[in-house]
Amino acid sequence: MSTKIVFPLAAAIVLLFSCNAFSGKNTPDAGHAAMTAQPDPVVYGELDTATFASGCFWCVEAVFESLKGVKEAVSGYSGGRTANPTYEEVCSHTTGHTETVQVYYDPAMISYQTLLEVYFASQDPTQVNGQGPDHGDSYRSVIFYGNETERTLAEAYKKQLNDSGKYSKPIAVIIEPLKVFYMAEDYHQNYEKIHPENPYVRSVSVPRLNRMKKQFPQLLK
Repeated sequence: MSTKIVFPLAAAIVLLFSCNAFSGKNTPDAGHAAMTAQPDPVVYGELDTATFASGCFWCVEAVFESLKGVKEAVSGYSGGRTANPTYEEVCSHTTGHTETVQVYYDPAMISYQTLLEVYFASQDPTQVNGQGPDHGDSYRSVIFYGNETERTLAEAYKKQLNDSGKYSKPIAVIIEPLKVFYMAEDYHQNYEKIHPENPYVRSVSVPRLNRMKKQFPQLLK
């Protein structure tokens, strides 16, 4: 088969199984609901917050929600210039935002260090501007730290992984301060759990989640 056929076919396969291809953005409840996320303390209690991005937020949300000590994980957008961005705007790669998940956890049950370890292990941390079939800066991997303790822990663990020789390429994960987090539209929340039949969920999200579960069985709910 000639390269003229192979390359378009490969591109089509990547597009077919990308997060954006199966966003469900035309569903009736897909109205824009982006806002600065702050779950009700009456519902969630006094919890610590961690903020991570690593590809499609459907996958990342499912990964963290499977962990003991994590009360909730919320899909949203962070790291960009546009206020109150919509999903379509973020997917255009013009807002500077990346798909992000804010994790609400009980530090008495799970530590920030453990969340970091799960975060790095649940992705390919060497992939630049993307994760798996999802490419572009709206899928870049970022640790958004909320304080100096988180920054120090994140930088130290990234260096440890780089120095370990575990990966053949440098760690591409960006570490930067959290400025604002916008909650994504309602239809993105708990997407993997609600839409197990979705082709992207079946072919990308679930295998990624299962790889994490195999590595950290002791952490699962």
